[in-house]
Amino acid sequence: MKVILHDLDSQYTGLMEQKCDRVIHADGQYAPCQGCFGCWTKHPAQCFMKDALKEACRILGRADELVIVTRNLYGGYSASVKNVLDRSIGSSTPLSTYRGRQMHHTLRYGRHDLWRVIVYGDVTEEEKATFRYMAQRNALNDGFARSSVTFIHDLSELEGLL
Repeated sequence: MKVILHDLDSQYTGLMEQKCDRVIHADGQYAPCQGCFGCWTKHPAQCFMKDALKEACRILGRADELVIVTRNLYGGYSASVKNVLDRSIGSSTPLSTYRGRQMHHTLRYGRHDLWRVIVYGDVTEEEKATFRYMAQRNALNDGFARSSVTFIHDLSELEGLL
């Protein structure tokens, strides 16, 4: 399953729906993670908060390919995209295992293929390096076999990349 997570205006959602199985619009119209870990233990992979991200753990956890379209924020994801990623912690379990010769949480939904990030906005060379490293680490932590980061200067370039 291909999932696109984006922080663009809602006008882009229609374009993205044609290119994937599920779209999560990080529009900021939801609560931030409360850190209760209920999605880990009490009701696995489901957030107790009744908003658009209630099923985010299950949607992102089942993605074979995750495409994240985000505005650059000092070499990291935009706040709204980061919020969605925080709310998806239930896609793993509280148990630990070794992956990549390092300790990581056990995956609830198994391994995945590609963690892909498309970054728009002004980006310095240092921020590009930070983004590449962060995407690689996020991919490993969430059980993705590989990661890639693409930087675009204009949103018109987006359609060819999805």
